[in-house]
Amino acid sequence: MAFFTVRDIQIKGLAAAVPSNTEDNNELDLLAEKERELFIRTVGIRYRKVAPKGLTASDLCLAATEKLLAELQWNRADIQALVFVTQTPDYIIPNTSSTMQHKLGLSKNCLVFDVNLGCSGFVYGLSIISSMLQNIPNGKALLLVGDVSTSTISKRDRSTTPLFSDAGSATALEHTPDGKMSFNLQTDGAEFDDIIVPEGGFRNRATAESFVLKEIENGVHRSGLDMKLDGAKIFNFALREIAPSIKHLFTEAKVAKEEIDYFVFHQANLLMLESLRKKLSIAPEKLPYSLYDFGNTSSASIPLTMLARIPEALRAGKLKLLLSGFGVGLSWGSVYLETNSVICLPIMEI
Repeated sequence: MAFFTVRDIQIKGLAAAVPSNTEDNNELDLLAEKERELFIRTVGIRYRKVAPKGLTASDLCLAATEKLLAELQWNRADIQALVFVTQTPDYIIPNTSSTMQHKLGLSKNCLVFDVNLGCSGFVYGLSIISSMLQNIPNGKALLLVGDVSTSTISKRDRSTTPLFSDAGSATALEHTPDGKMSFNLQTDGAEFDDIIVPEGGFRNRATAESFVLKEIENGVHRSGLDMKLDGAKIFNFALREIAPSIKHLFTEAKVAKEEIDYFVFHQANLLMLESLRKKLSIAPEKLPYSLYDFGNTSSASIPLTMLARIPEALRAGKLKLLLSGFGVGLSWGSVYLETNSVICLPIMEI
């Protein structure tokens, strides 16, 4: 287990943006009426925010960042690092973070790079940027995390279409004389193909055949360029790995579960999260959900849930949080952190 602690770094602000287009699983033709009702009740997702063609993860993150920087009144010349976490970049080459640096008007001295991670991406991104910022006295940095996952799925695949949604987030961090973040990060690449887009990369280059929809089973049609998700394996993985890793983090960070004000988990599905809540004996009021209104927003689900469900608590004063993301890779990561009067903006629609 990769456990480490970063000190004197705090989150100063949070913002998020979602597409204005909303789709309702209660009207989804891929599922029969009773299947829709069962899905919404057990998986917990009713509404999904779906980006139109041409709206990218970077567009959503940029909109959130511009709003957040205006609220913080930061001098953009003081921002020394920007990390963009996404699985849906604008281009294969170049890195999208370079174009974002330009659009945001940041200094040429600002370090920027992309990180290709999904469900665990916010926690991993936080570990990267806080570790860098720890070595920059009086430094400021931006963590931009988001995906347009709906662009990677087949609209004729009942195993993925009802789940995924699109969002982008911006987190502002600053080197301060207080604050603490303790991380526990893990990976199991042996199960990499449990969530995969099998073609279109450099291992399996895209061909004309890659675009052809094929019937995998009843109600599941997808091409080689569409996401394949083994829901049962991911569910079992989460129940097997996440609770022990969080308990280990408690031990290493020397913090008691009872001290945590809120647990914010990646919003995979309600049944999985409720199972984890019970395994960890977490009180229901300490585990907020944003699934019903926003679906599974991949890497952006943790900051989006914080803004959707606990903004007043974040604004009000000091909090102790446990954040945990898990999925594609397979990778999983948890962080214990302390916050103090975080600027939280209303979720934007664009």
